[in-house]
Amino acid sequence: MADRITANLPSRDFDATAAFYTQLGFAVGFRNAGWMILTRGDLVVEFFPHPDVDPLSSCFSACVRVDDPDTLYRDWSAVGISAERSAIPRLTGLFKLADAPRMFALVDPDGSLLRVLDNKDA
Repeated sequence: MADRITANLPSRDFDATAAFYTQLGFAVGFRNAGWMILTRGDLVVEFFPHPDVDPLSSCFSACVRVDDPDTLYRDWSAVGISAERSAIPRLTGLFKLADAPRMFALVDPDGSLLRVLDNKDA
């Protein structure tokens, strides 16, 4: 196995978190009372219980670097997540900032931000 690092994000409720991410193509790889690991191919995100996290003020985030953000965006946008700027959860469209890779962003139900970055622009 190649060296890697995975994101660790809060979850107010493992059942709700798993249900949300399952819609995005993730599967539960491991779960007990204190930890949950979700996988989608080579993408891995891990969750710890944090019942008091406030989705409106959460500062948790992770960068997801992929070779094909267009396909991932199409897959995730098909779920019907709101694009409204204040919605939680929400999914932005693809965009490009100066001196940054092309990307889109997902905010999950617990307020965690996943920036999905294009490896070709990195």
